[in-house]
Amino acid sequence: MAFDVEVGRRVRVKPTINMAPLVDVVLVLLIIFMVITPMMVKQFWTHVPKKEEVQKSAQAAEPSADEPVPVVLSVRVDGTIWINKDRVSLADLPVRLERIFAARSDHLIFFDADDALAYGAAMEVLDAARGGGASHIAILTEPLHH
Repeated sequence: MAFDVEVGRRVRVKPTINMAPLVDVVLVLLIIFMVITPMMVKQFWTHVPKKEEVQKSAQAAEPSADEPVPVVLSVRVDGTIWINKDRVSLADLPVRLERIFAARSDHLIFFDADDALAYGAAMEVLDAARGGGASHIAILTEPLHH
């Protein structure tokens, strides 16, 4: 802030604001936000088929005997982990999935967790599945019938 002082009989102080530092600070903040904002964007793409597509594909696709059985990774509320009908420990999960994916061309698993399961426990199992080579993870909202 600067002051103008008049010399004379009466001394009057006139305060004036120096705008240059204020503009500099605002421009620096603007640049910071412009640089940081694109890095804060997290993208999670999902494809949810329309109801008609699901019904058509369910009617048209009859499961054949030579198709591989889908890999369903499920976590129950008591913390037990299951691959299809086999119980697996969290430490053994990546090794088991690596063996399964070695014999398959797709690295797709279907993930099912009990509604009462803690979010952190579900994410821990998903991280272990990623470590085992699962490149595509489909979250089940309804039971998978095969």
